[in-house]
Amino acid sequence: MKNNYKLSLIAPIYGVEKYIRQFAESALGQTFEDMEFIFVNDGTKDHSMEILEALIEEQFSHLRSRIVIVNKENGGLPSARKAGLEVATGEYILFADSDDWLERDVAEKVMAEAVRTDADIVYFDLVKEYGEGKQSVKHERHYTADNKLQWIENMFNYRSFGYTVTKCFRRRLYAENDIVFPKLGMHEDICLMSQIIFYAQSIAQLPEPLYHYRKDNPAAMCSQARSKRHIASSRNMLGVVEAYKDNLKGSPMEFVADGVVLRAGWHSMIHDCDLFEEFPWLKEAIKKAKVSTRYRTPLLFQIFVKIYNLFRCKK
Repeated sequence: MKNNYKLSLIAPIYGVEKYIRQFAESALGQTFEDMEFIFVNDGTKDHSMEILEALIEEQFSHLRSRIVIVNKENGGLPSARKAGLEVATGEYILFADSDDWLERDVAEKVMAEAVRTDADIVYFDLVKEYGEGKQSVKHERHYTADNKLQWIENMFNYRSFGYTVTKCFRRRLYAENDIVFPKLGMHEDICLMSQIIFYAQSIAQLPEPLYHYRKDNPAAMCSQARSKRHIASSRNMLGVVEAYKDNLKGSPMEFVADGVVLRAGWHSMIHDCDLFEEFPWLKEAIKKAKVSTRYRTPLLFQIFVKIYNLFRCKK
């Protein structure tokens, strides 16, 4: 019989043997007790799992009943997070990346705010860690359920943070809605959290930096070539728009779809990757899309995409 906890902490694990001890100590050392810990082994080939198991045995054996380890074939970060969600029992979900670390009282503070406000989402700030003691605190803007669509638009245009790891949300927002999971590991957080935010009825801000986001891991997706990141991002975002495109009005993508398709068209042009062939509906979507200075892609580039698309449509 499953226990039902107040909070489920989900952490995918892949290639993090250098960082897993620090992360696991910060996660398993949380001061909040009504929580479970879900570690998803995404087919890691290094010694991350052995280090984790040894640490649990040495320091946290008393938590065994609250620790769940999911073993799966490597499928990337989004699929690992989804695998964790499928076994989670907590009323709330908090994601973490296993090459980062947490403040020891993050769960306690976040859940206290969730109880106080009865919010569907509680979000907080983070610290970017650059190594050698260099860091910067990143403060998020203030959002409520009343301006959540602005939050979604700002995330897609990089004016707000899409991080999953700074947003604790009710599990039913995922369980009771048809959430589209991205397939690739670039801006998958924006794709996922925009949908979660859309379905939230109440949102609370906890303006404290409670998460440490490592920026000095050379294996991280954000350290890879710009072209690879751009194409992966566009594929993820197009995948979400595709799922909603036939019922766009009143959906999470209603006010961001035009910006997404125009950006994808630009990425296709400059990186020699034919997203038009991968997503045959893209031509028509770009034809109908309205250009705007609100989008991440500069206005002049959007116009280039519209012109380029006209020539493709004539073929």
